[in-house]
Amino acid sequence: MNLQLIDRYFSRALFIAASILVFLAIAEAFIQIFGISLISRVYSPGRMLDLSATLLAFVVVQLLRQIRNSLRAS
Repeated sequence: MNLQLIDRYFSRALFIAASILVFLAIAEAFIQIFGISLISRVYSPGRMLDLSATLLAFVVVQLLRQIRNSLRAS
């Protein structure tokens, strides 16, 4: 396994985790209208969106690094 393959899988995993957090945040905000909580109020929906934005920032950095490396190789 080379480093590029590991980077690719790592960025995909972070993107999937961020997408799941966004989905959970939206579902939690909707369900809290009825007074129920999916994750027992451990994290608020806003906090989950903050965490997903942080993960997406890492994904963007990884993608920009891959673009830079491919441009340097050309």
